[in-house]
Amino acid sequence: MTDSAHSALSYCPDLFAYQRRSSREIMVGNVGIGGDNPIRIQSMITSDTRDTDACVAEILELAEAGCEIVRVTAQTRKYAENLEHIRDGVRAAGCDVPLVADIHFKPDAALEAAKWVEKVRVNPGNYADKKKFETREYTDEQYADELERIREEFTPLLELCKELGRAMRIGTNHGSLSDRIMNRYGDTPLGMVESALEFARIARDNVYHNFCFSMKASNPKVMIEAYRLLVARLTELGDDWNYPIHLGVTEAGDGEDGRIKSAIGIGSLLSDGIGDTIRVSLTEDAICEIPVAKAIVANLDKSACTHELWDENTLQRGTLSYDPFSYNRRKSHEIEINGHKLGGANTVRVFTSQEKWNAVAHKIEKMGDFKPEIVSETSGAVEVDPLDRDAINAINANPNPTLVTIPDNMEMAVIHAYRLLANKLDSYHPILLKDTFTPSTDPEKDFQETLLTAARNIGSLLCDGIGDAILIQGEHAPGQSLRLAYNILQAAGTRIFKTDYVACPSCGRTLFNLQDTTQKIRAATGHLKGVRIAVMGCIVNGPGEMADADFGYVGGAPNKINLYINKTPVKFNIPEDEAVERLIDLIKENDKWIDPPEETAEV
Repeated sequence: MTDSAHSALSYCPDLFAYQRRSSREIMVGNVGIGGDNPIRIQSMITSDTRDTDACVAEILELAEAGCEIVRVTAQTRKYAENLEHIRDGVRAAGCDVPLVADIHFKPDAALEAAKWVEKVRVNPGNYADKKKFETREYTDEQYADELERIREEFTPLLELCKELGRAMRIGTNHGSLSDRIMNRYGDTPLGMVESALEFARIARDNVYHNFCFSMKASNPKVMIEAYRLLVARLTELGDDWNYPIHLGVTEAGDGEDGRIKSAIGIGSLLSDGIGDTIRVSLTEDAICEIPVAKAIVANLDKSACTHELWDENTLQRGTLSYDPFSYNRRKSHEIEINGHKLGGANTVRVFTSQEKWNAVAHKIEKMGDFKPEIVSETSGAVEVDPLDRDAINAINANPNPTLVTIPDNMEMAVIHAYRLLANKLDSYHPILLKDTFTPSTDPEKDFQETLLTAARNIGSLLCDGIGDAILIQGEHAPGQSLRLAYNILQAAGTRIFKTDYVACPSCGRTLFNLQDTTQKIRAATGHLKGVRIAVMGCIVNGPGEMADADFGYVGGAPNKINLYINKTPVKFNIPEDEAVERLIDLIKENDKWIDPPEETAEV
């Protein structure tokens, strides 16, 4: 899609203030999504769908923790048949949490599942569609023939869902677009959106409207762009295309990295008013996802500054300094501070306060990749209120690039404040981003809240191409604040300083222990700076997500692993107990291996 085409699209009523997107309500059992309902929390169990007792126990545990909708995989009709017993067990325990069947590849499994659960999730990329990674040209007639075949296979499910009052999620995954979509639109956010809209049109032709959309990807930039483009297209199609939106970063991983990626993707979209239900996908026990999802939603209050804080004349709306549908870094000019170049094509730099610099000064040389680079108080950065027109004009009158930031204690949401600054400031002036305008003085402050706030605010802006340096102020501990800064840069794809992992959450399809295996792979390869490794439990999204990874470790059969280079399988049916070593061999064969350092400094 061209820039001129993008310019006509709008995904957000106000890019400088919070306003939740208006959507219709759909019902999933007794739970409403969209409309005036709160943002709903979802998760997915990891138990084998054939194990009724284990599934029931896990669903009850999730519901007790505050999960409002629970998804269960149903990879074949045989698995789907057991949803009846799982549902009965959950209801017999007095729990009415709605259940969702996760369907890939098998229309007959969807038809069976719809008999027993309140919602069915279908993936347009592999439901009644072809994915063989074939490269071919589709004529308009061939394309239309494929759509007609999809219509014939999809319509019976729509009719059954209408009859039984079931809801549906039309959920596109970046890793599983069909060959037909790939060959016409490419592996792009536009392809993801068009794939979902094809299925939505069929649903509407059948007068079925009880559905929502999702656009999931492991790369937060891709995920953010896809959701924005979807909402813009829905807006363009008309008021009655106001279907609810489910948010998620798929294969986010575990630990801090998984939480940071989720906060960047989900948090930034919630800040724009997009999203009616969310799922945080962590390579951890499903129960660990719920408090993170709750915290991301609760954290929204800190980004919900409305336009009532300023008048329309002050804002000077109508222009936008970046394309929200296609990543391009803001074109600032290069400057040098304390021997570090920033702005222009230089890497995004990490600032710290003088107090924190002093606290780590004695060990800076031993801090490896987590070093502070510039002290904010001596950087020469000019603080300016983005609502102060005279101050902005004074800076723009200077032909020399000046590092600009926003002063502390501003009563504006961070994302909206920096967007406004970037919009009014001439682009040659570099910008220093802050995670919060309220520096922490509390060493006991909850780190998860700090992490989610910083990741959402700074990560969102970086994904829009805004920012030439960053400063973490919400974390009191010097070393921890620096680690958080670098981890956000890595998760946003802005500055790669360590191995990057794409790891899916476990589910009933998983063919090995994802948590243990991910930790083994991380322990063996965590020193490979800039190498991207995908760890996938099965082939549903695995091959597609390999396109973003250098190497892939994918469950091919029980206790058997397939290894990939990008999205191409190169080693098959490797015994699980040998697979990590064989992965290392594959990395060595492709000249991406270096021996680990003898010791790694701790921060």
